[in-house]
Amino acid sequence: MNRNSLDRRSLLTGVGLSTLLAPGSRAEERPEARTYENRLTKLDQPKPLLADYPAFVEPVREAVRFEAPTLVDDKDADLHVRAWRFSYNARGIVEMPNRLRAAHTAVIMVHPWGIDDGQGWKTPEPAGVCDFCTPEKNALSARHTRQVINPFLKSLRGKVAFVMYSLPGNEDPIRRKLYRSLTRKPTEAERTQGAQELKDKLTGFVYKGQPLPAKVALSADKTVADYFRQFPGLDATAKYNGAGYWDLPIPVCKSIDVHRDDVVIYDTPGYAPLRAFLRKNHIRHVLLTGYSTDMCYCKTTAGYQNLARDFNVFLVGDATLATFPANSTPRFATNAAISFASLEHLITQVSWVQSQSPKKSSVGKG
Repeated sequence: MNRNSLDRRSLLTGVGLSTLLAPGSRAEERPEARTYENRLTKLDQPKPLLADYPAFVEPVREAVRFEAPTLVDDKDADLHVRAWRFSYNARGIVEMPNRLRAAHTAVIMVHPWGIDDGQGWKTPEPAGVCDFCTPEKNALSARHTRQVINPFLKSLRGKVAFVMYSLPGNEDPIRRKLYRSLTRKPTEAERTQGAQELKDKLTGFVYKGQPLPAKVALSADKTVADYFRQFPGLDATAKYNGAGYWDLPIPVCKSIDVHRDDVVIYDTPGYAPLRAFLRKNHIRHVLLTGYSTDMCYCKTTAGYQNLARDFNVFLVGDATLATFPANSTPRFATNAAISFASLEHLITQVSWVQSQSPKKSSVGKG
């Protein structure tokens, strides 16, 4: 599948590089160190979390919930982001408000793949797999993008510093004309030319691979292993997808209204260029959306396992979907993936990200 094959192709680099601010950063933008008063106040009958889009994400219900003081508290904050995490040691969910500077915040969408959406890139037949692995599941993901993520991005565009998308591969000649990247911004003429080249490239590919095996050779002693080796549950190689399928220029999905100033991140160069770009532009906070919660969203170049080492990351729990094999809905798989992530990361939701007038920081007021 897409996500596993992409994990093999995406290099998670950047380990051991300096965590200091990039050259050109202003010292006064570095927040002051402080002692955090970890006071937990039990909440009385709080409403379920992630309950705004139950068709996509099963709400989180936990009997014990606590309120904690403000965690991130920027000077002149103008973006309010309430968040939560789970602690086995606290024996419950801990919620806290956060006040961010929008100018120091980026919204990143991981892997908005334009698959089966009319742009030309399609799931290969008769047995190929891509993205959420079937055309029907890809259509559900596209509906989630239209109804949840695209409105969220539009509400923050022009307020936060960047709206960004990560895509597989390198900045190939076609996408170089289509999208702004970490290094350049195309002209309108280039965008028009790139759009035509993308259409020609994607529609000219033959989306056909081999059929399922009609017969499977089984040994007497390793029958089950032989069966799965020859008929696996997920094979996204050229056998079923066709040679050259993963070399095609994957576009941003049509369900996103991409703005000319939005930035595309490419996986193959790794994490280091992304980190350098964000630091150079004084980004301290990341609101993370995208797919898939259990795979690319955490493990690829713009995944939270990388970003959380250097930035204040907030996982937007209802603006992501997990893969959902053997199920017709991603609700429970997404709930499980986000809940597990909450052991070490902060979770927010679309309705909890609110613009506000700048207020004085409460740092030092307990």
